Amino acid sequence: MITPNLSRRGFLKASALTGVGASLVRLAGAGRAAEPAPASGASAESDLGSAPPRPEGQMPVHTLSTPPLERVRVAVIGLHRGLEHVRSCLGTEFAEVVGVCDLRDDRAQAAAGACVTQRGRQPSVYSGSESVWEKLVDRDDIDVVYIATPWAWHVPMCLRAMERGKHAFVEVAAAMTVEDCWKLVNTSERTRRHCVMLENCCYGENELLVLNMARQGVFGELTHAECGYIHDLREVLFELGSEGDWRRDYHRQLDGNLYPTHGLGPVAQYLGIGRGDQFRLLVSVSSGEGGLTRYRDLKQPNGGRHAGEKYVCGDMNTSVIRTELGRTIMLQHDVVNPRPYSRINALSGTGGTFFDYPARLALDAPARYGLEATGPHEWLGEKDLEKMRRRFTHPLWSRLAERAAGAGHGGMDYVMNWRHLDCLRRGATPDSVVYDAASWSCIVELSARSVAAGSMPVAIPDFTRGLWKAMTPLGIAEAPVRGA
Repeated sequence: MITPNLSRRGFLKASALTGVGASLVRLAGAGRAAEPAPASGASAESDLGSAPPRPEGQMPVHTLSTPPLERVRVAVIGLHRGLEHVRSCLGTEFAEVVGVCDLRDDRAQAAAGACVTQRGRQPSVYSGSESVWEKLVDRDDIDVVYIATPWAWHVPMCLRAMERGKHAFVEVAAAMTVEDCWKLVNTSERTRRHCVMLENCCYGENELLVLNMARQGVFGELTHAECGYIHDLREVLFELGSEGDWRRDYHRQLDGNLYPTHGLGPVAQYLGIGRGDQFRLLVSVSSGEGGLTRYRDLKQPNGGRHAGEKYVCGDMNTSVIRTELGRTIMLQHDVVNPRPYSRINALSGTGGTFFDYPARLALDAPARYGLEATGPHEWLGEKDLEKMRRRFTHPLWSRLAERAAGAGHGGMDYVMNWRHLDCLRRGATPDSVVYDAASWSCIVELSARSVAAGSMPVAIPDFTRGLWKAMTPLGIAEAPVRGA
């Protein structure tokens, strides 16, 4: 077990890690199929479809609307990744950054300087203390708090923000344990405040294209999807004074999928997870560990100071999820081997199949769309793929692409932030709510639990408590877009 110095940040990180670790020890000793751990407002259930009762005084938030806002007042905590969110807000005319916060004063001052340069307004700056963010969140002139901090801080910051009447926009993953996922759900329902996970990959050009095609029936009856996070982060994981300092710790503690949502979020939206279908169970298997150890031993980063570290997370984790409607999802995670970047981003149904990296599309009846016939083992040609792209490019992307040019991650950061902020401005329900944040994030713990139990099936909690059966499909493909 890691025993970092007991700063508040170290305590939070250790708590997040050991909370999962303790449950894995119990599972390994039990020698049986894993079940979701009891959580706040939940109890262990043996049958896969059960949902815990909703605590008295809470109401669902799947259609939560809030009063419209003339301008959306924003605070941002964590200004490494969060600086991109600041920039997106500065490029959104109805958003105003009123406060910025980081442990490091230089980052906070840089964000404040960007606000002055672009808008001529100096936001309040909070820095230099691990508790200073609490003062920012407690202000009464903020509508939404962006949380772009190390993972262990996500839940405490989200909870305080919602308790103080703010919406919480939180980076991925929203939580690292099932228990914390339930805390987010219960608090959002009780406070009537949104808790939205900032899954930018849901707003990539290709992801929005596939979502639009799926909604318009191009793929027929959806049956299977594949996704993942394949990203060589070996150098990043050993960078001192960066996210590598804390992300590497998880490789020492957990053997599972440590970062599921970039691939899973878009796929979940294609399949209508939480809106007509729901995750049911997961089986997860990990390869052996080798990539991170080999890189450390060969490169001896930071003067060899990491020589004594032992990594337990397998290089490749592969999880298979089965949904209530019998669809399947393959989800992978590998950040420690020399492979080109990929989120896989595949969707298959009775009418066609899409695979990304590079983008490829096969259709059962291409003539239906005025395309050339293909053989049973052929993808559409580049010209026909481009025709489909022109026909089905998502309207949100079409309207915002010019403004998003040059923004982070190929423009998806700006599109995501504009969309979420516009939903708050209009008082509309965001494209994803706390149930989505919990369902996508809980895979971290559940994959590790399945691996620890010999790859036995693990039930995935129904954070909607049965609402998925009646919730309408995601409306982003048809929703109006104002002010673009």
